[in-house]
Amino acid sequence: MSETPANFHEVQSPEHFQTLLSEDLNRVSLINFWAPWAEPCKQMNEVVLELAKKYPQVLVLQVEAETQSDISESFEVEAVPTFVILRGHTLLGRISGADAPALTEAIATHVRGPSAISPQSHTDRTPAAPPTQQESPEELNQRLHKLMTQDKVVLFMKGSPEQPRCGFSRRIVDLLRTQGVQFSSFDILSDESVRQGLKVLNNWPTFPQLIINGEFVGGLDVVKEMADNGELKEMLAA
Repeated sequence: MSETPANFHEVQSPEHFQTLLSEDLNRVSLINFWAPWAEPCKQMNEVVLELAKKYPQVLVLQVEAETQSDISESFEVEAVPTFVILRGHTLLGRISGADAPALTEAIATHVRGPSAISPQSHTDRTPAAPPTQQESPEELNQRLHKLMTQDKVVLFMKGSPEQPRCGFSRRIVDLLRTQGVQFSSFDILSDESVRQGLKVLNNWPTFPQLIINGEFVGGLDVVKEMADNGELKEMLAA
């Protein structure tokens, strides 16, 4: 295995993170929020290591998102991989997902010099293409109900069953598969309107959300409890 460059650090705690970040407030930092179970993170970890070698002036911090949840929450990281670029404590850019070209371009842009300090909007999370016309609340609710009834069992999650982008989504997919449940899924990171609308419609602030027969059932903890006590099988048989 190749030698780890001196500017590349595995963050051990919030204190360790702050110490490293505060050593030089004029330095560009790249924070890589990752998880060992997420396949896209493996490829991007290699990209990040190469960037650390190419740009020794950049501080590169590896943050395991679920182990270091305090740091993840402070940066509102909801899915992996997520990359945050700072100069000192100033946010320069944010990239969500395994987008190696965007990350490489962003780092190249920000290490060029002081002119790059102004935030680069193109490095922020890419939103889903908005509808040509703004949806009314009624239209959004109609769309949500259509999505919720597209199959007997529908899972609204972060990412896809093949590539979940948060630990809770990964665990509920594993649980449903273990139970032999056939289900459709919808990636709420791909559509902000759906994401926010479901929180209101189902009166449930987090994801994943499981829907059976068009009715909201619950999140991971509720579904796990139902699987354990047999309620889930009963509901599916109805």
